[in-house]
Amino acid sequence: MDTALVGMLVLIALGVILLAVIFTFVPIMLYISAWASGVRVPIFTLIGMRLRRVIPARIVNPLIKAHKAGLGLTTNQLESHYLAGGNVDRVVNALIAAERADINLAFERAAAIDLAGRNVLEAVQMSVNPKVIETPIVAAVAKDGIEVKVRARVTVRANIERLVGGAGEETILARVGEGIVTTIGSAESHKKVLENPDAISQTVLTKGLDAGTAFEILSIDIADVDVGKNIGAQLQTDQAEADKRIAQAKAEERRAMAVAREQEMRAYVEEMRAKVVEAESEVPHAMAEALRNGKLGVMDYMNLQNLVADTDMRKGLANMNDDSGDPGDLTKK
Repeated sequence: MDTALVGMLVLIALGVILLAVIFTFVPIMLYISAWASGVRVPIFTLIGMRLRRVIPARIVNPLIKAHKAGLGLTTNQLESHYLAGGNVDRVVNALIAAERADINLAFERAAAIDLAGRNVLEAVQMSVNPKVIETPIVAAVAKDGIEVKVRARVTVRANIERLVGGAGEETILARVGEGIVTTIGSAESHKKVLENPDAISQTVLTKGLDAGTAFEILSIDIADVDVGKNIGAQLQTDQAEADKRIAQAKAEERRAMAVAREQEMRAYVEEMRAKVVEAESEVPHAMAEALRNGKLGVMDYMNLQNLVADTDMRKGLANMNDDSGDPGDLTKK
């Protein structure tokens, strides 16, 4: 009796364990939810998802939403996208939004956009509700040298067909900034830009800046225009300062050369003076030698002394004339 009871308990325990394993491995509740929603997913298909390491809820729940929205999607399409690393739920939501907004979007295109790393749901929403992108302050200089600072708002709409491989918002901002700089730079005066700022947006729009991007530019509106620095005057001032420094450097070079030349002349004069002094020091010895040898007489020596005295007198008179400033006064005296 006890043995039969024990055997029955063991069988019950094994049955409970078996049922737990079955309910864990086989998503019975998910199957019931799909069946109640009108989606026929065979139980063996759910078991196959388990074997392929696919979470059945990630496939069945989006499939139920697609079925309720009237989209003819299959489990194979959703499962293949899941295995490729895509976001099945986001793709289905994007398809439902596109269906409601009357946008022609196929599952293959939506899956490709999602696998490319772009948010396909956000792209569909941006197609319905355009996005406004505000550019940073763009500074440009008109032909009169005055700087003009502009900030613009760009209204863009996602282009579903160009989302794969198309450039992003950074390219749009860069192209708009380039167009603003070109337009301001070609203006004759900054006053014309201030008087007619919408000319900037008109010129930029005609350039087709959205080519090759994932967006379509709807409008470009100038949000703010400010006058900056007088770049032309500043450049002229800098050029004048540079010319001044060059002239000063050349003048300093000439002065240094003149000083060096003066020092060379002074050295030469000192050298000549030294030679003259040396020569004058030899004169008495030469005269004494001439007197001893009889080549110079006493009268010749006296005449020479008279000549030297006369020369000294003339030098003194010349100095007196220079001091008085009137040579005729000394003659009268």
